[in-house]
Amino acid sequence: MPRPPLGALRGKRVLVTGASGAFGSASMRVLRHLGADAVGLDRKPDDAGQVLACDVTDEDAVRRAVGAAAERLGGLDRLIHFAGVGPAVDVGAMPDQCVREALEVNLLGTWRTTAAALPALVRERGRVVVTASLLAGLPLPFASAYVVSKRAVTAYADSLRAEYGTHVGVTTVHPGYVDTPIHDDSRAAGVSLDGLVPAERLRDTVLAVLRAAAAPRPARDVASTALGTAALRLTRHAPGLVDRVAATEIADLVREGRLSGGEIARGLHERHGVPMPPG
Repeated sequence: MPRPPLGALRGKRVLVTGASGAFGSASMRVLRHLGADAVGLDRKPDDAGQVLACDVTDEDAVRRAVGAAAERLGGLDRLIHFAGVGPAVDVGAMPDQCVREALEVNLLGTWRTTAAALPALVRERGRVVVTASLLAGLPLPFASAYVVSKRAVTAYADSLRAEYGTHVGVTTVHPGYVDTPIHDDSRAAGVSLDGLVPAERLRDTVLAVLRAAAAPRPARDVASTALGTAALRLTRHAPGLVDRVAATEIADLVREGRLSGGEIARGLHERHGVPMPPG
């Protein structure tokens, strides 16, 4: 299938969440280059006024920022979601602040921002592009808060499509592992995924999202690469096989000492009967 020309975004009024992050800032640059009118939301606003200060966990802040963005743009054609966090947690421990933040930002932040933008999007027959993750169907150790929130956000996108799909398009993009600061928490905890899973380029995700925003009839769910597309299909159609492969891979990683950099990994090693390496 031919890829849609990104030039279709010229003149479109676009709101981007997480606009100061790796994906969001790159997308904002491309959108401006394409001639789109783009405004971003982020906890870290920019000095040029193109990224407005907004904490997506704060309902009042979201309402104000989305309203200000829509007023500045004169309407809204596209809403692109990138805001997200990825803490390292033990799924067997009680949910802590890190888990709550992942749900508040990744799931409810997407929900709040979309709800605030829906009246404008409905008027313009606009589109929402939700950034989920391949991990929504491929759980990995210590990523449970992220995995659960991203699985939930795919369900949110599906529900939004069911109720509003007659007036608003909804596409879910499923990137794989991309080396961005979202992985800093897992690195600090000593359980980084660096080198453990195939890496994608940042541009793969940005282009997948912008193509979904530009296409006249985008797919319901898209991945960022050909390998990601295969993985997405596998997780959708053969989840039992994915579970077995994941369990085998995790056991191998534990035996090889590749998930042993921090105290968070001790319980996993004990359950597999593999001592933690010294230090």
